[in-house]
Amino acid sequence: MESTKSIRFDYKPLSLKPKDEEVFLEGPRTRWFEFFFALRVLKDFIRGFRALHFVGPCITVFGSARFKEDHEYYKKAYAVGKKLAEAGVTVMTGGGPGIMEAANRGAYENGGISVGCNIDLPLEQSANLYMHRWVNIKYFFVRKVLLVKYSFAFVVMPGGLGTMDEFFETLTLIQTGIIKNFPVILIGKAYFEPLDELLRQMVKHGTISEKDLNLVLLTDDIDEAGKHVQEYVMQNYKVSRIKPSSWPN
Repeated sequence: MESTKSIRFDYKPLSLKPKDEEVFLEGPRTRWFEFFFALRVLKDFIRGFRALHFVGPCITVFGSARFKEDHEYYKKAYAVGKKLAEAGVTVMTGGGPGIMEAANRGAYENGGISVGCNIDLPLEQSANLYMHRWVNIKYFFVRKVLLVKYSFAFVVMPGGLGTMDEFFETLTLIQTGIIKNFPVILIGKAYFEPLDELLRQMVKHGTISEKDLNLVLLTDDIDEAGKHVQEYVMQNYKVSRIKPSSWPN
């Protein structure tokens, strides 16, 4: 890797009270409000595209912001980041603390490339210190798109509502063919056992197909997870880094 210099793409949030996203989701607003809201969303997307266009190929790691450095899941996420760094792929996370920090740190401290899409929240809002490049995104839905757009596999560590939202949205995109059969790996058998049972209940009631269970690997073994990614992706996709063009950023 040529440089370990961190690059940050930041902005000053608009001073709208309440937040414009909150106002937007309350229902119809004036045409002018919704027009300018759409422009702000477009601006968020463009900032994300400019920041992350040349960082791939990536594997995104999802997980809770609340686990501390001494927690077993933090240590497991660090090991995941290290493993991915050794495989030569970029580790992408939501850019925050906890599992995100651990995965970024595992890559950052072991010769890998570490990037993130951070978002400002009242509590869990600070970008972690273990990223070579990151971007602060204003809108949750823009952030989720970026975390999926640049990755060809997804590792889901224990987490809360946000992690489950990311997991199910990604899985839905794969199930419906919007993104093509990229692996989703749940790491933490004890934690995700009820979720695994829920998916099997969905099969039992006919709300998903039996084959949909094959979209997810549940494991505690990081080597097994790495092998799964290699077998499932490397044999079916040509993965290469995009070279920067001569156009100015």
